[in-house]
Amino acid sequence: MTTHVSPRNTRIAASLAAVGGLLALAGCASTAADADPTVAAPEQTTAAAAPTAEATTPTPTASSEAENTSGYKDGSYTADGQYQTPHGTVESVTVTVALKDGVVESVDVTGQPIERETEQYQSKFIGGIAAEVVGKSIDDLSVSRVAGSSLTSGGFNKAIEEIKQEAAS
Repeated sequence: MTTHVSPRNTRIAASLAAVGGLLALAGCASTAADADPTVAAPEQTTAAAAPTAEATTPTPTASSEAENTSGYKDGSYTADGQYQTPHGTVESVTVTVALKDGVVESVDVTGQPIERETEQYQSKFIGGIAAEVVGKSIDDLSVSRVAGSSLTSGGFNKAIEEIKQEAAS
């Protein structure tokens, strides 16, 4: 049985977290002005100056693509990574990551287990990997144990190294 981390669900969760953070920061700004009388409250403006959806949701532009200094091309990349079990069986995982400015936006890992025990460990790994890598620079990725699975991490790390080479600009 293979468990997939849906890139769509990962993006939705990340978007909701970002909106929640913005709302929390907006609430802090008004609270600070109310709590400290020496802090000037922001001037009220007309409704026309209220933030719009376009202002809070950045849209990629040609200039933002030109500013990518990560050393990696934006896009989706897939690679296989192999590792050996203590029984000598060579197992593998297929890793797909979406990169934006060298940061992992989403990850999808598919296992191809040969041994029954490997299926359990790959499934646990697949269920926990997104929390470990999404939002991090691909250069900072080197997982050692995810959800109790350490051998699957070796295959994942090999796939990431291959992806880094492919995405290098």
